[in-house]
Amino acid sequence: MKRRSFLQQGATLGAGMALLAGIPMDLLAAYRKRVSANDTIGVALIGANGMGWANLTSMLKLPEVTCVALCDVDDAVLQRRKSELEKLQQQPALYKDYRQMLANKDVDIVIIATPDHWHCLMLADACAAGKDVYVEKPASNSIGEATLMVAAANQHQRMVQVNQWQRSQQHFKDAIAFVHSGKLGTIAQTKAWMYNGHGILPPAADAPVPAGVDYNMWLGPAPNRTFNPNRFHYNFRWYWDYAGGLMTDWGVHLIDMVLLGMKAQMPERISSFGGHLAYPTDARETPDTQTALYEFAHFQLTWEHTMGRQYGLYGLNHGIAFTGDKGTLLLNRDGWEVRPEMDKKQPKMEAIAWQKRVDNGLDLHTANFVAAVKSRDAASLNCPIEAGALVAQVCHMGNAALRTHQSLHWNATQQRFAEKAANKLLLPKYANGWKLG
Repeated sequence: MKRRSFLQQGATLGAGMALLAGIPMDLLAAYRKRVSANDTIGVALIGANGMGWANLTSMLKLPEVTCVALCDVDDAVLQRRKSELEKLQQQPALYKDYRQMLANKDVDIVIIATPDHWHCLMLADACAAGKDVYVEKPASNSIGEATLMVAAANQHQRMVQVNQWQRSQQHFKDAIAFVHSGKLGTIAQTKAWMYNGHGILPPAADAPVPAGVDYNMWLGPAPNRTFNPNRFHYNFRWYWDYAGGLMTDWGVHLIDMVLLGMKAQMPERISSFGGHLAYPTDARETPDTQTALYEFAHFQLTWEHTMGRQYGLYGLNHGIAFTGDKGTLLLNRDGWEVRPEMDKKQPKMEAIAWQKRVDNGLDLHTANFVAAVKSRDAASLNCPIEAGALVAQVCHMGNAALRTHQSLHWNATQQRFAEKAANKLLLPKYANGWKLG
């Protein structure tokens, strides 16, 4: 296949994880150029399903990148991915314990794409081992872990990029630049939302651990529980032990754009409401419907999500809105536009028609990371750990308000809430012998 055709196919894949994960390795092999062994960068992947495989596939489009190690708790996943990489003439070492993998001197970069409850420990250990890290979003599974991850990256002077790839995509950059231009006027209100079409997750009985799966390693620092298929693989994100539901799954992507556009840090007050309203008998712990209100010094942010419905605000199933006194900018993964406010039937500013997505954000994001690894310039990272940690913390604040049924007040100096109940959620209690720090 010609290079142009390959790039066109790659561009169409940026919108969905499943499509990204499906790029044939033989197609990738035809595209890759040969480089000197001295110029190669060895990458190791922890968590070889879903977005982990998509991230690795994207990074392997860069000819200097070679996969030298795969780590996963599931033997079947390891063998399947190993067979696919053989089409690139790559023979990665296989591991089920990431600590053994970190001892491999051929590993320069570690991709962490595990359930969220593993991110902090793995990142800290990878940085201490002298590896640069590309970590899935949300950066952390708690407010306190995010702080520890920033400290680990800085202490060991490692390049760390969080996979909030929208920061590398051109139409997001253009939209945020327009917000910064001031043309919308005074922005007092922002919104971010996700109307997710997922159906109900029926309750399932506990079951034997699947053959070839190291379930104890999968649990890691999370509470010890009997295996249940509803809590495994993709659905882990609906359980508090491992993740934060749609708030941290999609919220980190969309709220990140609000924080970037408004040049904001931590909110001052947070309220949140929700529950199992769309599917009362659903097996998920996290809410299928949630609204969170964040008060910043000069504006407010509203987040909302619901499941089983796809017709969202402004007719968009997901998006961000910056509402100024002259106009509103709407933005999502497909593009952006500006709708002007009216004054006696006259627009207060010029409308901007829908500006379509033109590139592949994930490919741009992984390329930005590899370039930073080579230059050792942390300032060139499009989403350094500090940015990923900030939005993860903001999202966890929304969940803390929901779970405590309180309106919360954040003390930026003390890095604590005024409310004691919420402070109990700042750091998880690690189990099974695993320890923080």
